[in-house]
Amino acid sequence: MPRLMPDTGPQRVLATSNFVYTVGSGLYLTAGVLYFTEAVHLPASRVGLGLGIAGLVALALGVAVGHLADRYGARGVYAATLVVQALATAGFVLADSFWPFVLAVTVAAGAKAAGTAARSPLIRHYGGDRPQEFRAYLRAVTNVGISLGALGAGLVVQVGTLTAYQLMVVGNAIAFVVSAALLISLPPVTPLTATGGPRWTALRDRPYLLLTALDGIMAIQFKVLTVAIPLWLVGATSAPHWLISGTMLTGTVIVVAFQVRASRNVDSPTAGGHAYRRAGVAFLVSCSLISLSAGIPAWAAVALLLTAVVIHTVGELWHSAAGFEVSFALAPPHATGQYLGVFGLGAGLAEALGPALLISLCITWGRPGWYVVGALFALTGLAAPLAVRWAQRHHRAGQPQTDSMEHAQAA
Repeated sequence: MPRLMPDTGPQRVLATSNFVYTVGSGLYLTAGVLYFTEAVHLPASRVGLGLGIAGLVALALGVAVGHLADRYGARGVYAATLVVQALATAGFVLADSFWPFVLAVTVAAGAKAAGTAARSPLIRHYGGDRPQEFRAYLRAVTNVGISLGALGAGLVVQVGTLTAYQLMVVGNAIAFVVSAALLISLPPVTPLTATGGPRWTALRDRPYLLLTALDGIMAIQFKVLTVAIPLWLVGATSAPHWLISGTMLTGTVIVVAFQVRASRNVDSPTAGGHAYRRAGVAFLVSCSLISLSAGIPAWAAVALLLTAVVIHTVGELWHSAAGFEVSFALAPPHATGQYLGVFGLGAGLAEALGPALLISLCITWGRPGWYVVGALFALTGLAAPLAVRWAQRHHRAGQPQTDSMEHAQAA
């Protein structure tokens, strides 16, 4: 198990703020869609469309706000994104039709993406010699917070009244405000001066963009546990439905217990590339086992699915550790927010497109689709070490690769 609290004061502030934030996030992640469909009575198709619009808008904001955090100070910018997210979340209570709903969720999703990028310079500055390891600790804290929020959301869903759902929304917003208030005690980070060259360096760094794309493809794996397995379990296997919660709990416990430990061994970009490769193999094995769980007795399906979830979560540990390492180590210190904002584009696209891809391949197509998805993860993992080596060469050269025309314009 990871230690309960970090050693330094600023790390404790960030961890506590993150914990409060993720308790609120757990409320929304578990019952947010149900609030709009069951309490507000919006059609599920319209809710899906609105969330898709919000996800696409959020992609652009991460890079821009990350750049602001680099230039004007990460603490203030990050706190501002939390306040905006709180106000937008509170606005869910007033979203009684489609367009108010789209406005509220778009602002909330945009502020969330912006906050993730703005927080990155704080993690790098206060993360000690190994900010990647501190980022892994925060991920373990995130899983604990979301799990607690999910318990509260479960009570709300059980009650099922409009008032209960509205109280959940208000509680979510309050958690974001408290998370922002906790940052007041965090010493500000003095922005680093840029070293010259093009302003939007991350968008010109081709090796880093390639790593962003590869990480985004592999990030589809996060939707396997939350989207593909539940639908597959109910529609294609004889396993009991309570196993859906069992798979979620199994994955969460493994992440909380072992994410920090897994990240300690991924201590260089080269090690990160190798971790991506191991993760791809683990996902291929887990997807293959999931496909075999159809058409067999319930006890065998349970055993196969739990084994697959354990293997998948081990791959998730390696994937996350690899992402933490390469995204921080290959980003210049003066542009951490901008670079991490760009790196978040991959995960954002996976968030927006992953569910539809997994449903079409694994659920609609069926068993062959699981092998295709597993092979996609494995090939992505095999490509990662090559991309890391390319990125390392350009990182050591001190500048991203740009077209000669761009160099001339920058000069």
